[in-house]
Amino acid sequence: MADPLLRVSHLSKRFGDATVVDDLSFEIAPGECLGVIGPNGAGKTTTIRICLGLTGPSGGGVEAFGLPLPARVRDAKKRIGVVSQFDSLDPDFTCAENLRVYGAYFGLGRDTIAARVPKLLEFAALQSKADAKPGELSGGMKRRLSLARALINDPDLLILDEPTTGLDPQARHLMWERLNNLLGQGKAILLTTHFMDEAERLCDRLLVLDHGRKIAEGTPRGLIGEHLESDVIEVYGDGAFAAMQAHQTLADRVETSGETVFFYVRDAKPVLDALSTDHAIRYLHRPANLEDLFLKLTGRQIRDDA
Repeated sequence: MADPLLRVSHLSKRFGDATVVDDLSFEIAPGECLGVIGPNGAGKTTTIRICLGLTGPSGGGVEAFGLPLPARVRDAKKRIGVVSQFDSLDPDFTCAENLRVYGAYFGLGRDTIAARVPKLLEFAALQSKADAKPGELSGGMKRRLSLARALINDPDLLILDEPTTGLDPQARHLMWERLNNLLGQGKAILLTTHFMDEAERLCDRLLVLDHGRKIAEGTPRGLIGEHLESDVIEVYGDGAFAAMQAHQTLADRVETSGETVFFYVRDAKPVLDALSTDHAIRYLHRPANLEDLFLKLTGRQIRDDA
């Protein structure tokens, strides 16, 4: 196997008495997308900031391309592309100028930049917006421009912190297509996301973080198979709780959230047969997914931490 592009070893970060990252280790290989999921305050963004040399660790270490961080962060960043949670596009420059100026930060020659800008605008489906400023773009266009800008130095590793937040479904699907193209070119991606369908669509492996610790790691389908029953029956409406009391012994596990009751089962037929005679309720039968995994491992309570 190829050497990992990013290696995180027993990483920890403390702010005063609070431990935000706790003994975290992982690696990313070329052509691999590693997703990091977890509730607000789980340590995802702090981990990314450490990987970018923006915050020093309290313990453990990070290597990118074999270079220790933050000591060799300037050298490592030449091969890293970053899309942060919030757009940092220059509002005074056009789309093409944003790419050209960013390329100059990496010391790229004019000819190299001139050759890359049209290809990146095409990659981002923004050829017609080359002379438009960010204020004239939709949210989806801005995110695609941010991704194109992150590629100006032809990086081997992309670090993406919630790259599709705020996008409509069409823009998200276009972003996914572009990211899959990059993986096919052998680039590696470290991705944080709150969208479980995005994690399942893009990621080869997932880390689940909670309170700064890794609580699970594996492929999306592997984690679902390891931690969950195969099927879920969601019951909602006025009769949902009565149905739970009447039929919960037929399920392997039952959970509630708001007005919805979740029957987790390995054999759905007994529950479906019982529910089919109750015309006062509505229900949905589906396979278990990453959202179910997320909620089982981290809980259903709302987290307000940043």
